[in-house]
Amino acid sequence: MRILITGGAGYIGSHTLLEVLNAGHEAHVIDNLSNSSPTALSRVKQLTNRDFGFTEGDIRDRDAIQSAVDAFQPEAVIHFAALKAVGKSVVDPMPYFHNNVYGTLVLLDALRESSCRRFAFSSSATVYGDPQYLPIDEQHPLSVTNPYGRTKLQMEGILEDLARSDPSWSIALLRYFNPVGAHASGRIGEDPNGIPDNLMPFIAQVAVGRREALNVFGDDYDTADGTGVRDYIHVVDVARAHLAAVDWCAGGDGEGRGCEAFNLGTGRGTSVLEMATAFGKACGKPIPINIAPRRPGDVATMFAHPGKAEQTFGWRAEFSVDEMCQSSWNWQSQNPQGYSAE
Repeated sequence: MRILITGGAGYIGSHTLLEVLNAGHEAHVIDNLSNSSPTALSRVKQLTNRDFGFTEGDIRDRDAIQSAVDAFQPEAVIHFAALKAVGKSVVDPMPYFHNNVYGTLVLLDALRESSCRRFAFSSSATVYGDPQYLPIDEQHPLSVTNPYGRTKLQMEGILEDLARSDPSWSIALLRYFNPVGAHASGRIGEDPNGIPDNLMPFIAQVAVGRREALNVFGDDYDTADGTGVRDYIHVVDVARAHLAAVDWCAGGDGEGRGCEAFNLGTGRGTSVLEMATAFGKACGKPIPINIAPRRPGDVATMFAHPGKAEQTFGWRAEFSVDEMCQSSWNWQSQNPQGYSAE
C-alpha cells in the first residue's frame, strides 16, 4: 500500500514511518521540519534499509501538498502534522487554528481529486476535557479546556462531516493518551524544541544532566500520592496502532467504513511520582524533584478504556511502564543533546 504520512519526521511520525516500512508498504513523508529533524528520517532509512519519498513543505502550502499527492498517488493517509504544545496554544492560539485546522482542510482538498479515501487521524484524549467518569471510553462526552484540544475536536468534526457526505471514506480518529518511550535501537526518540512540555522528555533531560530537577506541578490532587495520574503508552504501540487502523480502513469489501474514534492507551494510570521513580530505576539514579503549584487546566486523573481498538482491529498496548522508561533512557543516554549533535 502507498501511505502518505504528514508530519512523518516528528516523534510519533518517525516511529510510525518505521513500522510502515517494516510492514512492506511504500511511504512518502511531508514535513516542514519546524519541530522535527531530518536526522530522524535518515536514521529510519538506516534502521529499515528502505527508502521513501520526502517533501519538505508546510501542510498549509496548497501547491506543495497537491504536488505531493498527485505525484505519489497515496492509497492511505496518516495525518500527524500539527502544532501540539498545550501551554503555547493558550498563550498564542491563532497559529494552532491556522496550522492544525486550516492545514487539514488543505490536505483534504488535495485528496478530493484522488482515489484515496482511507485516512488515519492523529487526535488526542484532550477532546474529552475534564473526565466525567473513568476509565474514559469513546462514548465519553467531548469537551475541551484549551485551544490545542479545540483544534483536534474541530478536525474530528470536519472528518465526521466528510464521511457523512461521502460514504466511500474510511476514517479512524485515533485519540492518544500520553505517548512516551523510544525505539529499541535508541536511534530515534522524542527530541522537543526548547523546554519539554511533556513529562517523559523532561525527566530524561534531568537524568542526562541537561536540567537540574523535575518540576512536579501539584502534589495535593485526590490521588494515591497527590500527583497527577495519566495513561502513558509506548510510542511503538501508538505507531503500530496506526498501521492496524490503516489496515482496518482498507477493509470493508470496497465499502467505506465511515468515521470511527478509537482510544489509544493502556487502561492503566501512572502518577508523576511513580513515573519519576520508574525512570530512576531505568537510569540507575534518583530523579531530583521540585514541587511546584498546580497548572491551570490540569486534571487529577485520566486514563483510557482501550477495548474498542482491540475489538475492532486487533490492537492493544504491549509495553510496560518500566519498558517505556528503559527505552527513553536508552534513547536519551545515546543522544544526550537529541538530534542536534548530528
